[in-house]
Amino acid sequence: MVNLQDGEYTAVVDSIEDELATVFFERDGESLGGDVIDATRLPEEAREVDSILHVTVEDGECTEWDYDPETTEERAEAAQSRFDRLSQRPPSGDETETDDEDTF
Repeated sequence: MVNLQDGEYTAVVDSIEDELATVFFERDGESLGGDVIDATRLPEEAREVDSILHVTVEDGECTEWDYDPETTEERAEAAQSRFDRLSQRPPSGDETETDDEDTF
């Protein structure tokens, strides 16, 4: 369990299994750790992997979970773009060389 100070955080749903959600918290781009919570604490629309939420912590407890569909979509598109770039195989030496000799 991560110990969060009072304030605002970003949360990312990593997984949901057997009605338990693994959620990772970040603030100012820094990962702060994760926690496993009852998935029913999340807004219904955020009960999916990779959902992004804005979380308010008061007295050491998460008191508000606000789903952010725009950021969720932006991060999904950025991740897909990175995956697509990485999955493109660079050409092998055989594919880049040209044969200057005429073959008959």
